[in-house]
Amino acid sequence: MKFASYKSGRDGELYMVSRDLERAVPIPDIACSLRNCLDNWEILLPGLQNRYQCINADGQADNAARFDPTRCSAPLPRATQWLDGSAYVNHVELARKARGVSMPDSFWTNPLMYQGVSDSLLGPCDTITANPDWGVDFEAELAIITNDVPMGCSADNAHQHIMLVTLCNDISLRNLIPEELGKGFGFVQSKPPSSFGPVAVTPDELGNYWQEGKLSLPMQVYLNDQPFGHPDCAVDMTFNFHELIAHAAKTRPLGRGTIIGSGTVSNKDKSTGSCCLVEQRMLEIITSGQPQTPYLKPGDRVRIEITTPDGQSLFGAIEQTFTGNH
Repeated sequence: MKFASYKSGRDGELYMVSRDLERAVPIPDIACSLRNCLDNWEILLPGLQNRYQCINADGQADNAARFDPTRCSAPLPRATQWLDGSAYVNHVELARKARGVSMPDSFWTNPLMYQGVSDSLLGPCDTITANPDWGVDFEAELAIITNDVPMGCSADNAHQHIMLVTLCNDISLRNLIPEELGKGFGFVQSKPPSSFGPVAVTPDELGNYWQEGKLSLPMQVYLNDQPFGHPDCAVDMTFNFHELIAHAAKTRPLGRGTIIGSGTVSNKDKSTGSCCLVEQRMLEIITSGQPQTPYLKPGDRVRIEITTPDGQSLFGAIEQTFTGNH
């Protein structure tokens, strides 16, 4: 099933979206918001499945209209929590290499993860606003939404806790990060609200592309309508989503509606490009000693999408423009 939240109030209005992302229908008789839907999932599931069959059968579901991503908020405008991992250790290794810093061996066996803003998440077409001097960057990621995860959940049992999958743009303020990390207490100012794809989908919608907590398709990133990167989401993913769930739940339970991000998708094969500006800058530093690629400038446009080989978009696209300051 595929879901979207159109902007309305604090939690959005829940819509069911057809498999081809052409049509959407509100389902207030089942659930008013995705938050409400997740909280009552087991009870609502038969009605949700029946409605999804209707909207895909002939496109004649009552009240169905053309799906409009520009009306979308994040699928969960207010999440229980937002935890972002760094599953692509190749990306971390490059960052440290560019700074001339060695990487501990433990990074390959124990995931990095931070807890970010979860109470005001951005929609797929919302503008990015920040001081250009802060070094504004995009980070194209995959994200999952969980049900209730018990403390101590193992990676072997984590698959049953993935309810939905979507896209994420983890916006980063690169020039603020070094000072914050230098204090030894993590991100706050350098990690503003992230944005999420227009549609969140149940894992069964991903077919055989979804295996063992990984999605075997390229993350397609465009900057100002020019291809910037297309690394495969499964290749070089050191920690799958099952392992990220287990890491997050080691010492605490995770409430239903927790979002966990993969971190910036990155392949060792750099012919696939990059999913963030800083990785491109790292490669330039390693090659020539200086970065040439600038961070986002006012007016820059970012597009993030995943499509199947036949061109079908799975989650719709994140399409954002950086406007500079408020």
